Order: sequence, then structure tokens, then C-alpha cells
Amino acid sequence: MDHYDVAIVGLGPTGATLAHLLGQCGLQVLVLERESAAYHLPRAVHFDAEVMRVFQWIGIADAMEPLTARHPGMRFVDAAGRLLLDWPRPQGIGPQGWRSNFRFHQPDLERLLREGLAQRPNVTVRTRADLFLVEDTGDGVTLRFEDMTRGKVERARASYVVGCDGARSLIRRFIDTGMEDYGFHERWLVIDLLLNGEKPELGDHSIQYCVPDRPATYVRGPANRRRWEITVQPGEDAAEIARPERVWDLLAPWLQPHEAVLERTAVYVFHSLVAQDWRRGRLLLAGDACHQTPPFMGQGMCAGIRDVANLYWKLALVCQGKVTGAAAETLLNSYESERKPNAREYIQTAVRLGGLINTCGTETALRAALPGSDGTARMESIAPPLGAGLGAGAKAGRLFGQPRLADGRLMDDALPHQWVVVAETALAAGLVLPPGVALVTPDTAPDAADHLARLGTRAVLLRPDRHSLGTAETAAELAALVALALPTPFALQEPEMV
Repeated sequence: MDHYDVAIVGLGPTGATLAHLLGQCGLQVLVLERESAAYHLPRAVHFDAEVMRVFQWIGIADAMEPLTARHPGMRFVDAAGRLLLDWPRPQGIGPQGWRSNFRFHQPDLERLLREGLAQRPNVTVRTRADLFLVEDTGDGVTLRFEDMTRGKVERARASYVVGCDGARSLIRRFIDTGMEDYGFHERWLVIDLLLNGEKPELGDHSIQYCVPDRPATYVRGPANRRRWEITVQPGEDAAEIARPERVWDLLAPWLQPHEAVLERTAVYVFHSLVAQDWRRGRLLLAGDACHQTPPFMGQGMCAGIRDVANLYWKLALVCQGKVTGAAAETLLNSYESERKPNAREYIQTAVRLGGLINTCGTETALRAALPGSDGTARMESIAPPLGAGLGAGAKAGRLFGQPRLADGRLMDDALPHQWVVVAETALAAGLVLPPGVALVTPDTAPDAADHLARLGTRAVLLRPDRHSLGTAETAAELAALVALALPTPFALQEPEMV
């Protein structure tokens, strides 16, 4: 029976990204996926700069960026077309080293993820593998699955199992956890289509139509791809409303049948749920397996990528034996305590936006928004910190920007998966760095001072996931902070000073 450090169940974006990250850390990884190939139709359509930064870590960002479209923002309008709420998005390169938001075609992403995994000899991908039994024996996990191609039952052994197997997660059932319910459960018709020609009047913004009879969402995708999401009223038949003739009736305010080709129509139930337990023993959850959100913020897939960015280095340190005993338990438990509040805040914000759409832009729904000078309201993107976990101090758990080094490289390209001190030059003078901890100052990265100013500190210790462990204002505080760094989960290839 083959033994792996980590078995991942599910080869969607969350599972594939985790496999890349663990593979980069040198772990032996097994991925079990029931389907034979990636789903060929659109699903997720948006990700943000934080996610693109993770794609940078695993080597697919440069190939992915040309396949995306810019996203200028989202507008909420009423039945008369009056602007109710404006949510603009910055268009330039932001603190993470990338544009703030991207529109994309999920099959493009999944192709790049799978092609990359094929180049990692320590990652074994088994498709057509139907997992049916998971047994945590305390010292490891035994998995039994059917190779559906050969009709043969096989076994594998792993130190840990991560369920990235979606909303109907099998691993979640083995963990036997309940769900926190935030009250949003609605049927929506999702329509993906390909324009036959230019249609500039549709615009580049996402638009939420707060229309009493039929709230709807318009989303521009890359190239000629467009999406509409339209509410399904109580009592309406899902199969009937998804028929092409009915779909074109619903699209009539925007498009005629000769202007586009329907690619997919399907009725989905949008939920707002968070699993109560993300870990039990050697079983863990990530992505839709542990949280489900309405799509109004475009953060469903993003949350899963954030999950695995938080989890991978903790699993790696434990599997490598660099963190053991009670410290290992604390480290792995910090995954849920840090990620759950962050995911919950995105979901609750999406639920509030769903309320705005369904109440058709009433003053009650707009009360929490920031009034603009023209009587409309504006919304800013949220960036909630991590929940309580490994860090200390008010500025712990915040995502730090990505300085560009004097040689032109982005910091994460030069210092992958390492602990990094970013500090004012004078404050770092004489600092003794533990093995595996790198130092970046304005001398080596001219824009480092801007990133420190944005956080409001003179020095910060960054974890491998680029969230702050803590900050320092004096040399003594910095020395004490650096002593808290854990080992690096990556075989170092760069000098400790850059």
C-alpha cells in the first residue's frame, strides 16, 4: 500500500492549488478525483489580486494573466436604471504586485493547474477514483477507493487528508460536522453565452439589476463571454425556465437570439453556509467543502484559494517533522481559527448584497452604505484580517503587500515559502536572522517603505502565506519578533539577504 504525506480529495482549483503548494515543499501528495477530466463549461468567473499572488507562487500567473479580462467594478441599479450603489475596483497594479481583480474562464485555469501538476513527480493524480472509505487510525489515514477505469478497489495511506471535494463533500461527512447557516438560500438561473459580435452597450461593469419582478446580474467575462444570473421565483419549474426559448425571453431586455450562442443554462441554489468544524484529527476541509457563499462578491473560489494558502505551509511543517507534538496540534488548529472569521465576513457581506438586490434598492437596504455626493452610495472592497491564531498584536494576521526588489523581481519570486522580515534599514541594522528567515529593506526593495507605511509600522515578520505574524517599532521588539519564526517549509535556494 502506497503511503503519502497528504491525500487531497478533489481536483478543482482549491485541491489543485494545494497539490502544487505541497509539491513545492517536497511532500509526497496523492490527489483523488472522481471525474476523468476538468469540467469544460464556466463556473467561477472572478478572482482577485490575493489569489493571483498565490498563482504566482505556483508558477501559472504569467500564463493566466493574458487569458483574463479587466474588471472595473460592480454597479447596482433599479428598474429605471438609476444607480443605487457603486463598487469601483482599482485598475492599476496594486500592493500585491497584480491588478486588483480579474475576470476569467475557469476551464482555462484548470488546464494550467493540471498541466503544471503533471510536471511535479512527487504529486500523484488519480482521476476516475471514487473514494468511499476514510479511516483515521490516529497515526495516519487509510483511504479505500475504486479505480473506475479498471473496476478495481485500491487502498492508500496518508498522514493527513484534505477534503477539497465541494459542497457535497464526502470528507465533511466523515468529519461529521454541522453547518452554520446565514439564511440565504435562493434559486438562480445561470446563463453563460458567447457573443457573435461586438455589443458595447452591455458594458464592462458587472451590474446587479434590483428589479422587483426579476432581480438579475450581468457579468462580463474574457473575450466574448458573458453571463447572466436571474432569480427563479417560488413555484417556477427549474427545467422549464432553463429551456432555450424561455431563456431568450428572459434575456430580451439585453440580447436577441441572433446576437449570441447559449453555452450553458442551469439552475443553482445559492447558499450561505460555514462548516462548524474544519478539522477532526487527521481530516481537514478546504474550499466549498467548508463554506458556501452567494456569488454577489465573486469570492467563492477566492475563499478556497485563501484556505489552502493558509494551510499548506502548516501541513508541510508538520509532515516534515519540523513542528511536532502539542505545537503541531496548535499549528494545525490555527487553520480554522484564522480562516473561518475571514470566510464568514465575506459570506455575510455577500448576503447583505443579496438583500439589497432582493429589496430592490430601498433606503433600508442602502442604510449601511456610504452616501455619495450625488445621492447614490459607494462601497469599498473589504479585506478582513485573519482570526485569532498564531500572531500577536493588533496588526497580526493582515495580508502584506509584495515589494519589488531592486533587481526587478517580485519578493515572492525571490523568496518562495520563506519567513521574511520587511523592515526599515536603520531598524534592521545588526539584526541576527535565524536560519530560513530573509530580510527585505528599502535598500534592497525601494518600495518596501511604502508597504510598511501602508501597514503603519517600522517592521513586520511575514509568514510563508505573506500574512503578518506581528510588527515591531524598536530594534528590541524586532529581535523578539524574529525569534517567533517557525522553520521554513521549503528547501532554501536563495540567500537570506536580498
